[in-house]
Amino acid sequence: MSTEITAAPRRWSLTLGASAAAAALLLTACGDDAEGGGDASAEGDVGSMDAEFITIGTGGSSGVYYQIGATMSDMLAGELDADTSVQATGASAENINMMTDGDAEMIFAMGDAVVQAGEGSGPFEDEPRDNLMALAALYPNTVQVVATEASGIESIEDLAGRSVAVGDVGSGVELNARTVLDAHGLSYEDLNEDFLSYAEATDQMANGHIDAAFVTSGLPNPTLTELGTNTDFIVLPIEGEGAENLLGDYDYFAEDVIPGGTYLADEDVTTVGVTNHLMISADLSEDAGYDITAALFDNLERLQGSHSAAEQITLESVTEGLVVPLHPGAQRYFEEQGVELD
Repeated sequence: MSTEITAAPRRWSLTLGASAAAAALLLTACGDDAEGGGDASAEGDVGSMDAEFITIGTGGSSGVYYQIGATMSDMLAGELDADTSVQATGASAENINMMTDGDAEMIFAMGDAVVQAGEGSGPFEDEPRDNLMALAALYPNTVQVVATEASGIESIEDLAGRSVAVGDVGSGVELNARTVLDAHGLSYEDLNEDFLSYAEATDQMANGHIDAAFVTSGLPNPTLTELGTNTDFIVLPIEGEGAENLLGDYDYFAEDVIPGGTYLADEDVTTVGVTNHLMISADLSEDAGYDITAALFDNLERLQGSHSAAEQITLESVTEGLVVPLHPGAQRYFEEQGVELD
């Protein structure tokens, strides 16, 4: 077996109606005529691939996806005697392309990117991805829009005319940035956008070269924690009309909060979040999907210990906010564990 690393408190609650609507939208886009799209049970065909080789598409090497993915890679190598690797990527959109192109067996992706992939919108315009399946819902990715205190920025609207990091091109963060800006009546034309990873963005903020950054991740984001050691920054609230637009127009958004003390502020900051999905290739057989799911969830404490955000991964929440069906192997495992599947 080998594992290779290569470069390239629960506040979350999607309403039943929102979850069902998002799932129905995606399943319709994938050609499923069944009613009740909120059903998390497995649908679609799976292949015959085994779990001998497993590549996990994550995100930037300084992000939460990568840290959790590296632990998953080690776990699968040890439990399944598999050759595993964790791939640093531009995150959600790139990961979905990797998996559907056969270059990754498992990926991390935010729910908004998964919906766009299924319906053929956004970066997947006119090229919908079929037969998308999840292994589990993980934890909420919290939208954290941060600005240096020296910039004087206090709101999303204040980003107009400023230099702002919006994530890697085509990443889930970048898709999210476009949506959040639009909900506040802004677009890239109104600011100086920079396509930067978390680490690059916080370096540039510390050096005074950019004023603000979009960081959509689990809490706390390690690059923001590090930024706070040498640079004063604030987290901008997403509330009022902007939040209402996001929550009303997009089923994959839900209310969220950044607790006081997470970074430099003592007070809670109101924001929104998106469910993270652990996606698994439909090319993997039912038995392979079962074995991978068991390797991770039979050793849940180790998985939860990979990062504080992973503490929110539980058997009880594996279908919360899912916008695609479970892989049949994952479904079988969770049914054996007595998990109530919608």
